[in-house]
Amino acid sequence: MNLNDTTRQFIRENLNADVPTLALKKAPVGTDVSLALRQIAARQLLQKKVPQWADNEDLLFPAHLSIEQCSSEAAARYKAGLLEGQTFADLTGGLGIDTYYISQHFQQADYVERQSELCDLARHNFAVLDADVKVWNETAEDYLKHCESKDCIFIDPARRDEHGRKTVSIADCTPDVAALQDSLLQKAKRVMIKLSPMLDISKALEELRHVKEVHVVAVASECKELDVIMEQGYQGEPKFVCVNLMTQQPDLRFTMEEERSCPSRIAEGVLNYLYEPNPAVMKAGCFRLLTERFGVFKLHKNSNLYTSERLVSGFPGRIFEVEGCAPYNKKVKQTLLSDVEKASIAVRNFPLSVVELRKSLKIGDGDETYLFATTLKGEEKAIIRTKKAASDEAAS
Repeated sequence: MNLNDTTRQFIRENLNADVPTLALKKAPVGTDVSLALRQIAARQLLQKKVPQWADNEDLLFPAHLSIEQCSSEAAARYKAGLLEGQTFADLTGGLGIDTYYISQHFQQADYVERQSELCDLARHNFAVLDADVKVWNETAEDYLKHCESKDCIFIDPARRDEHGRKTVSIADCTPDVAALQDSLLQKAKRVMIKLSPMLDISKALEELRHVKEVHVVAVASECKELDVIMEQGYQGEPKFVCVNLMTQQPDLRFTMEEERSCPSRIAEGVLNYLYEPNPAVMKAGCFRLLTERFGVFKLHKNSNLYTSERLVSGFPGRIFEVEGCAPYNKKVKQTLLSDVEKASIAVRNFPLSVVELRKSLKIGDGDETYLFATTLKGEEKAIIRTKKAASDEAAS
């Protein structure tokens, strides 16, 4: 598969075009229209996700699903920083984003993929990128039967069933890494498994053995993946690492034993500052430990919002300055929100959804004022009016 000059020029001139509309227009003679449309659609999806690849005119991309499922450049670079050694294999190569960035840390790298089309594209793209990666067109299971031992193996099981529906449990993914884990650890000292952010982490840890680290990865404040690292012979408790890439928020590292053993401090009321943990921290379930590490108080045992009298910098999440707080009742619009026509609204441990609350308060969507609807210590329902704290503006 190659781009002739006419097709390449057509892609270049229509990178920002609406693809369905473009498909109805007549293209210059010599244009491979179907190939061009696929490349334009792919580059539009990858522009924010993997800008380094999207900007390279010589790379070729497959159908939409592989683009949708691939790692972002930020997440791939993060994973690459966690693995090192001489030999490496990616057993579910796909588009090759993870393979490429991780391979930069190794002397020898293998890309394994069961779909022949993706293998052909990978060979082309790795050559364009001058990446020394060997491509194997076979399943992960077959590759493990004959490959030599590796320092590290990476595997990202497909999270869709045969009907294209998304799956989140380990057993429903392809391949089933729980069934493969003994083989994986026989072949590699260190194994990284990329799992769905929808997966129940505690259930995953029940199914997987020798787990040394669990990296909960958010990208620009959206939880994107769970990266589980298994190590030969490791018997201790896993270390959790929560990261929010593309922000300046600090990483959070802890063990579940630290979380379990920490008493939860509950505030008597809303203080001067409000804190909302980032999605990675929320997914990891680190709630009580935040009160000890950062000297903040929870608003309610089930609310997962925090407050403090003085500003606490370095909190792993968004920080707001409290402008007022009032009970949620018929008068709240007149008392607390009389001058608010638009606001960003979040609900935590509250009986109404955002849509229902917005309708009740008759407030449009906006981002100057931030409203939190939640439950306080005494079970009273409240609306907290806030604005972004100056330190949080710099970190987000």
